[in-house]
Amino acid sequence: YIMNEVSLFNSLFNDDLDFGFPEFFSKSSYSMPKVDVKENKDSYVLDMDLPGRTEKDVELNVKDNVLTISSSHEEKKEEKSDKNDKENGEWLIRERRRTQFSRRFTLPQDIDVDNVKASFKNGVLEISIPRKALPQAKRIAIETA
Repeated sequence: YIMNEVSLFNSLFNDDLDFGFPEFFSKSSYSMPKVDVKENKDSYVLDMDLPGRTEKDVELNVKDNVLTISSSHEEKKEEKSDKNDKENGEWLIRERRRTQFSRRFTLPQDIDVDNVKASFKNGVLEISIPRKALPQAKRIAIETA
């Protein structure tokens, strides 16, 4: 498999939605992080912007060559949030309380699952996925009977 043909894909449909509506109809689509993927000779590198999150907010899984990155983040609640408190203001719209996402990427067959590494720095998650050599086709001699 060549990375550009199989490609790490972004699903048009968000897995958390009912009835298969595209993600732009969902409130959770506002927090869908952007991803860059680079193919090197020895690895694939995926960088994902996750501002305001830490490594504790993110979960990574690889199963059957599918990488799943998910996160759920909830803002701290204000201690003094009286709806009728005009001095501090009244919320008209509040969409930033809880944000979550889940993205899945189909990986090529040449990945080394046992040596995938991830790091988190300055709001950017970097996942390094090493490549391994795939077995070559073996020619089988045909014997005469």
